[in-house]
Amino acid sequence: MLTATSELAARALLFVALNGEEKPLSPRHISARLDCSPTYLAKVCGSLSRAGILRSIRGVNGGVVLARPPEQINLLQICEACQGILIANYCETIQDHGSSVCSYHQAMLELHEVTVQTLSKWTLRDLMTCPMKSPGGEQKLVCRMFHE
Repeated sequence: MLTATSELAARALLFVALNGEEKPLSPRHISARLDCSPTYLAKVCGSLSRAGILRSIRGVNGGVVLARPPEQINLLQICEACQGILIANYCETIQDHGSSVCSYHQAMLELHEVTVQTLSKWTLRDLMTCPMKSPGGEQKLVCRMFHE
C-alpha cells in the first residue's frame, strides 16, 4: 500500500491542482489546510520537486506550482517520487516465465502488476474531476482530504 508520505504527497498535489493555478502556494499554507507538519510537507514537496512533479518558486510571493499539467501526473509517479521505484523482488526465477515459481510469489507478482497498472492509470486530473455525490445529490468534492 501507499506510505504515509505518498498519501500526503497525493493530498498536497491535489490541493495545489485545485487551488494553485493563479499563484504559487506556500508549503506552510498547504500544511495548514491539510493539517500536517510544515516541516514534513516541505520534505515531501522537495521530493516532488526533484521528481519534476512540482516546481518551487522562490521569493516573497513564492511557493509551489505543478511542474506539468495534472493529466501528465499519475499516482505511480507520485509514489515513486516518495517511496522509490516499486520493485517486486520475489523469486529469482520469476523473471524467467518458462520456469516454475512458488504459488506465493506468483500471487505477489500478480499483486505488484495490478498495483502498478492501477497507479499508472489514475492521474491527478482524474482525482480532480471525479467528485463524489454529496448527501444532497449535488456533485462536489466530498472528501475529508482537506482540513476545514
